[in-house]
Amino acid sequence: MTTPLGKDLVGLEHLSRAQIQLLLDTAEPFKEISERAIKKVPTLRGKTIVNLFFEASTRTRVSFEFAEKRLSADTVNVAASGSSVSKGETLVDTARNLEAMRIDMVVIRHGSSGAARFLGERIESNVINAGDGTHEHPTQGLLDMLTLRDNLRRLDGIRVCICGDVLHSRVARSNIWGLRTMGAEVAVCGPRSLLPSAIGEMGVTVFDRIEQAIEWADALNILRLQLERMSAGYIPSLREYNRVFGVTLERLDRAPRELLILHPGPMNRGVEIDSNVADGPHSVILDQVTNGVAVRMAVLYLLAGGRADLAEAAQRAGDDR
Repeated sequence: MTTPLGKDLVGLEHLSRAQIQLLLDTAEPFKEISERAIKKVPTLRGKTIVNLFFEASTRTRVSFEFAEKRLSADTVNVAASGSSVSKGETLVDTARNLEAMRIDMVVIRHGSSGAARFLGERIESNVINAGDGTHEHPTQGLLDMLTLRDNLRRLDGIRVCICGDVLHSRVARSNIWGLRTMGAEVAVCGPRSLLPSAIGEMGVTVFDRIEQAIEWADALNILRLQLERMSAGYIPSLREYNRVFGVTLERLDRAPRELLILHPGPMNRGVEIDSNVADGPHSVILDQVTNGVAVRMAVLYLLAGGRADLAEAAQRAGDDR
């Protein structure tokens, strides 16, 4: 089925401004569903969605499950450790066997960059990328943009600095592509050892000191150190990283303007962010989690053929169940 997004959502790099705008605008009417006593609409009743997670995940997997269930889809969760993949079956064989059971969509998280696109090119079901290697995490980028737009009322012209382990971060790449497409100015800040060698080609400003980033930005999106993806030598120590690049209340107090603080989670408190910042008045971290469900509902709805002008009707349909 042809949709305004195409068949799959594998990244934000190649989406147009109009497509990203459509996704964000479609998420808005779905927010209210999560505030209802009965958090459900029949929009995707009869659709079967498989969550195929080859890497550990809590927030993203649970967020997709909530989104699917609130749209009344039937969901199946498959983890690599409990599937035939652990016996040597290939990704494509796994997906084709699932597709033979007449599924409609696959949400995939995989450790290899490009896995979602690879799968989408080989099966007829819609494929949604829930994070692939160090490539992209498009729904996280979208929920970050929705949170920024909620608080700053616009994306065009705002200044967002992505701080921390950009090298290993799929979230950073989705944010860079998406924000720049929507007209925002984007910067990165972190040790040079944790920045991609081609960062200069991505159209971002580079700061070597967190104080510079705080002085420049309207919002900081703080990334955790992905120690599980690192070999030795990227940073001297966690304590030293916090001393030089940690976002502390003391540093924020010297900012020339009120800053928004975002973090995709999970957080390493006391490393890239202090607890009094994560839990403080600058933080919109829990708003990101809430917006994640609405964004994923919008993605599922649009890929299933839902029309943007009917999104509010889909929301209201829950009142007539």
